[in-house]
Amino acid sequence: MIAPVEWRPDGLPFSPRFGDIYHSESGALAQTRHVFIGGCGLPQAWRGQAQWRILETGFGLGLNFLATWQAWRADPQRPGLLHFVSVEAFPVTQEDLLRAARAHPELLPLAEALAAQWQGLLPGFHRLAFDQGRVLLTLCVGEVQPMLRAHRPFQADSLFLDGFSPRLNPQMWTPETLKAVARFARPGTRLGTWTYARAVRDALTPLGFVLTRAPGLPPKRDALQGVFAPNWTRRPSPAVQQVLDEEAGPIARCAVVGAGLAGAAVAASLARRGWQVTVLDAAARPAAAASGTPAAVLAPHVSPDDALLSRLTRAGARATWQEVRRLLVQGQDWQAPGVLERRTPQGLRLPPLWQPDGPNRSWVADAATLQAAALPTDTPALRHDEGGWVRPARLVQAWLAQPGIRFEGEAPIARIDWADGLFTLSDAAGRVRARAERVVLAGGASGRALAQGLPLQPVRGQLAWGPHPEEGLAAGVLPAMPLNGDGHLVPWLADDAGRPCWLTGSTFEPGDDSSALRPEGRAHNLARLARLHPPLAAALAPAFAQGRVQDWAGVRCASADRRPLVGPLDAARPGLWVCTALGSRGLSFATLCAELLAARWHGEPLPVPAAWARGVDTARLRDAG
Repeated sequence: MIAPVEWRPDGLPFSPRFGDIYHSESGALAQTRHVFIGGCGLPQAWRGQAQWRILETGFGLGLNFLATWQAWRADPQRPGLLHFVSVEAFPVTQEDLLRAARAHPELLPLAEALAAQWQGLLPGFHRLAFDQGRVLLTLCVGEVQPMLRAHRPFQADSLFLDGFSPRLNPQMWTPETLKAVARFARPGTRLGTWTYARAVRDALTPLGFVLTRAPGLPPKRDALQGVFAPNWTRRPSPAVQQVLDEEAGPIARCAVVGAGLAGAAVAASLARRGWQVTVLDAAARPAAAASGTPAAVLAPHVSPDDALLSRLTRAGARATWQEVRRLLVQGQDWQAPGVLERRTPQGLRLPPLWQPDGPNRSWVADAATLQAAALPTDTPALRHDEGGWVRPARLVQAWLAQPGIRFEGEAPIARIDWADGLFTLSDAAGRVRARAERVVLAGGASGRALAQGLPLQPVRGQLAWGPHPEEGLAAGVLPAMPLNGDGHLVPWLADDAGRPCWLTGSTFEPGDDSSALRPEGRAHNLARLARLHPPLAAALAPAFAQGRVQDWAGVRCASADRRPLVGPLDAARPGLWVCTALGSRGLSFATLCAELLAARWHGEPLPVPAAWARGVDTARLRDAG
């Protein structure tokens, strides 16, 4: 899927696939500012708006996005959130992105930030976040019409049509493609493109666009501008009506029940959009339950058929790593040396696109990787380059420290009443703990009583951890990276005092909601470690036998199909939603699910295709048990 770029002697980037240059001789940045940003009336049009949503066909070398991002940064009246959705069938390399930007020094720092996230671009949606999550790029890798169909409907404020020449890349400019683009337009949406081709004008006019001939940049004589102003009323389709029904209306107050990963992520996503959020928890401090684990491994799930769970964890891990790198301290709170996942020989079969020369960051581990993990070189395993460990409680604390969020501990919620569009949350004694226009239940297994109608299952997990022994680890038994598979292992972790520690586990006990520590759990974790990494298990066996090991237990919450639940709880109380059932993949799912919920409340472009969103919606399991 990677697009080769040939750089001509005059410095212009040329696409051998389409036989066309990426930008005109007058310069890419000048064209972007004149044809697209200026052609859509920016930045004036977005001033004073809460959000601005741009849909682009043809990401190319990314200069339209970079220039728009720069214009947003430079505008003191910019919208609080900038969405940039772009479709690209053939992404270029990191090197070509940076080479194109070097001709424009003012864009180079932004291009470097973009290039740092430019990895793992398999077909599908990829959400990249910048500037504290206020600039969101949704890159849709694939052919234009399937990618546009995959979106949940949203209203774009600006349309950038920037494919290669209609003569050389006709698929990007067909009436069917332009009709698909027009479905995202609202009355007043403005359009800009560099082509004045008659066929393009003839396709856009009957769709409701009023077109204007504008001067182009030499050597192009003309450019095309337009505004969506149909002389008919467009009835909303059922999909559009659902979007309208879910929108929250004016930004107000939200009460989030649960101060673990799910609740803190929801609070942060909503606060970025202007909500005043109160986070309530029965415990005195955040992350007191399952999210308080000393550390957790963050890596995607992989399946030979690339099942929905695999795709969701891949998108979720990307989203969480962006937040981890933004908010936490490397080495103390997280480390990303990669993750080695032990498999059976049969389990090494990967989806067709997941090949060593493909655009992915997970593949069959080679001998050097296995040696670094202190395992035999014939061990069947996968390596996830974008993987590592995180201290979840630190991430929860960082999220809750964001402006617009208030945490209230020792606030167990027993009752939620709704009247006249306002929720009242009370404890068992009848004391009112919060009032809000919207409520999100994110308390996991402890919130099952409030989320009646959803089949939520507690899953107990106990793990073991301890300091590095003084002797033995220098003998080549300590892996250089975390391991996953039959349980997981974090070999290098700093405790609160800065001492190096290891961590392994955990047990998996469905239906058990006790967090009491059990001796059999410790024995189980040593047995799992012996299967996961026999040399290290042998080195640590004396510590287990002599009680020089600490145990930790927590109760996770899972759904029947192991996928999260994000959506409204019941129709009788609109505005009461859940974000729960993250299971044993809370780190992978928390950020993605929170952004999915916030996007649905605001009618924004979703971070994943609509079909994926339906796969985690409460509608699939509500009242199922």
